[in-house]
Amino acid sequence: MIDTYSVLLSTLVKDFNLQIVHASSDYESIKLTVEDVGRPGLQLAGFYDHFEPTRLQVMGNAEISYVHKFMPDERERIFDRLFSYHFPALLISRNVLPSEGCIAMAKKHDVTLLVSELPTGVLISTITTYLKSAMAPRLTRHGVLVEIYGEGVLLIGDSGIGKSEAAIELVKRGHRLIADDAVEIKRMAPKTLIGTAPELIRNYIELRGIGIINIAKLFGIGAIKQDNEINLVVNIVPWNTHDVYDRLGLEQQYTQILGVDVPLNTIPITPGRNLAMILEVAAMNNRQRRMGYNAALEFTEQINRHFDEQMGNG
Repeated sequence: MIDTYSVLLSTLVKDFNLQIVHASSDYESIKLTVEDVGRPGLQLAGFYDHFEPTRLQVMGNAEISYVHKFMPDERERIFDRLFSYHFPALLISRNVLPSEGCIAMAKKHDVTLLVSELPTGVLISTITTYLKSAMAPRLTRHGVLVEIYGEGVLLIGDSGIGKSEAAIELVKRGHRLIADDAVEIKRMAPKTLIGTAPELIRNYIELRGIGIINIAKLFGIGAIKQDNEINLVVNIVPWNTHDVYDRLGLEQQYTQILGVDVPLNTIPITPGRNLAMILEVAAMNNRQRRMGYNAALEFTEQINRHFDEQMGNG
């Protein structure tokens, strides 16, 4: 199930250390529900077609300078119409204090008025990134996420199949753990998934027969990572002699997570197989494919050329 998220305006104010010039009566309950930020330029000139009142509105030097060219009565009329749309808040950059007319209209329409010390461009980009992360589509999936040679590899499979044990072996080989048991996955871009661990279980891993261990304290801070892009999903399954497993790798399999197709490898295991080493090879092979090299395709073409030459000689 994909959850939807919002951000309390009061949380944004606290995280960005914003100055409150006027707080609306519903300030504590106002939620930002879209990741985009508006910049009311055309609106100040009276053009409100396509205006999105669900967005946080940001004004910078250009907008403030434009409004200050008008007489106080006209300036007040401009803000009167702007605030009548009841957007979440108006945020002014560069510590520019709003005019009395602006404050009066904010109070009249009960809209929150804020000030930031940041430049307009920096303010908009950082808030957009902040909201994008906070509101990204997400889900929590059972599995183990590790970073192997820079590749984010999500290990899935039945409980007790050996995912955590493989992660421990990978950590001992110099790779890093991101999450064990539960992986929070966010879609940060149309084709980008970022995985992390829930705060409560971050850095911990469960080993049956031993219990819970703290990877950071046992192996050092270099053995963990807070988050990573998910580049490959590996489904670990018990070996079954009746199943047919891919031996060439010509056709790349995919699994879909949050609408994003992620390469999938199914790896059967039996006692004695070095799963950690196999996962290292899978990660390196996936990285090569992303860079445009496919060993299976090269091998097949080489075999085809060999038979073509043999047929020609015959």
